[in-house]
Amino acid sequence: MALPELKEFCRPQSAAELSSVFETYADGALFVAGGTFVHGLEARGLLSGVQALVDLRRMGLDTVSADDRGWRVGATVNFTRLGKMPGIDAPAFGALRDALACPPPQIRNMATIGGSIAASVPFFDVPAALLALDAVVITGTGVASRELPLAGVYTGLFTNSLAPGEYISSVFVPRPAARTASAYLKLETNANDLALIGVAVRVTMDASRRISDPRVVLGGGLNATHIRSAAAEAVLKGATASEELFQRAAEAIGTEIKPMSDHRCSAEYRAAMGKVYVRRALQRAIDRLV
Repeated sequence: MALPELKEFCRPQSAAELSSVFETYADGALFVAGGTFVHGLEARGLLSGVQALVDLRRMGLDTVSADDRGWRVGATVNFTRLGKMPGIDAPAFGALRDALACPPPQIRNMATIGGSIAASVPFFDVPAALLALDAVVITGTGVASRELPLAGVYTGLFTNSLAPGEYISSVFVPRPAARTASAYLKLETNANDLALIGVAVRVTMDASRRISDPRVVLGGGLNATHIRSAAAEAVLKGATASEELFQRAAEAIGTEIKPMSDHRCSAEYRAAMGKVYVRRALQRAIDRLV
């Protein structure tokens, strides 16, 4: 990996140190947590002008806590530790378990929840699952913080809405309703590949199999960012779970997706397989409640 303009690798331990680094390098500073996609960004020519890599792992952002509202996960918590979050064995967190099982161990031991979100890569697995779980991002600048829905982080392929000097400090995952299940499915070329298709769903189902508050999240090149399918969710809301319903919900995504073509597959293939994976993911989630 070649970063000809790189001058410094920084590991701040406080907000004051972080602010000092940003004052020195401004837009030339790139915040990293696990750093597993730095090479991916460099290979795509997206690190031009980077003069300082700023590692956030000494900022004390590696805690996990829970209360009656849900779980707060520090931005530098890695995937391996995230997979041990209290309550993650519940059906409601099925999508997160599925997504965390996708990367190889080397990635799980380094990749972080905050970094996977900030990179704004629609081919990543964990952000899709977090979107289906209504995750909220908490950011900081050293002097102020704010909260925004996870979807609000994304502005385009590899771009996010964080202001200069702003970083993700933690992610809040709300406690799900009773009788809720979720699932994530990924289409890939091999075990180490980024998703060709990534679909995360969440459903809450009553005793009569009626669905409420559904989520259908599409990634893996079905759009430039992870998106929720309002059309599919409208088909599901208030309806009784069935194979026919899931097929109608899957067909509904066709009005919203803007699949991309790349060296791995065509837009047409992504569009067709996206519908297949929505149907399968919905069935997997419902099966976790039966």
